[in-house]
Amino acid sequence: MQVDEDEIYWRHRKEDEELEWSHDSTRLIAQLTQCFSTAMVGSRSWIGGFFHRTNTKQNDKFVDYPLTPLEEERLQRLQERLDVPYDETSLDHQESLRALWNCAFPNVTLKGLISEQWKDMGWQGANPSTDFRGCGIISLENLLFFARKYPASFHRLLLKKDGDRATWEYPFAAAGINISFMLIQMLDLCSEGKPRCLPGMNFVKLLGEDEDAFDDLYCIAFEMVDAQWLAMHASYMNFNEVLQATRKQLERELSLEDINKIQDLPAYNLLYQ
Repeated sequence: MQVDEDEIYWRHRKEDEELEWSHDSTRLIAQLTQCFSTAMVGSRSWIGGFFHRTNTKQNDKFVDYPLTPLEEERLQRLQERLDVPYDETSLDHQESLRALWNCAFPNVTLKGLISEQWKDMGWQGANPSTDFRGCGIISLENLLFFARKYPASFHRLLLKKDGDRATWEYPFAAAGINISFMLIQMLDLCSEGKPRCLPGMNFVKLLGEDEDAFDDLYCIAFEMVDAQWLAMHASYMNFNEVLQATRKQLERELSLEDINKIQDLPAYNLLYQ
């Protein structure tokens, strides 16, 4: 698969003693996002197929469980969100992108929806719409929700305010899209009907309590990624390891018996550091 090819590519690049990284920030963002953004490439049908293959073993152990009418309704609405691609001709989508910029950099005037300024947020290029392939509009909605509901946390991560940071940091926006993708996979949201894994089953209960549970979980996961990044003293080569470590921790928290609402997750407190 392409992800594996990218990992091999970067491993070989790291072993090359003669490799000299450019100190130009524009090239750095492009290099980092090329490594991180393979999850976004391809149609949703491909993504659904990938999820199906990776979840085969857990599906064998699946035990059916009932949903309340409210849980079923909210799960369906969430799954419908996954089907919506980012459309750069849509005025609503354009407005959401502008709103994200205004939340991120309220004192900086955006020159256009296609502008080199977007690289300051960690997009791959001057046109953020090209980074939404595969994950679609939900990844933009997640980022915008984070910026609006937890602005202090959002800016702390965006501007890398905490900890002893690496020389080569992860690009914020590209990381955010990968977190959306990771959660969709982890919660088995592309299954026919309802999730067939324990974290996904328990998540549906949280969704019944709060329709914003997925977006809140995204914000928690972003905080966990950054905390794991700092704990591992990670650099660009370690991003996939950080993401996997975050996923395992989040799966453990979602499997706890006393989790009845999103605020019960131990990592929820990271949003209020």
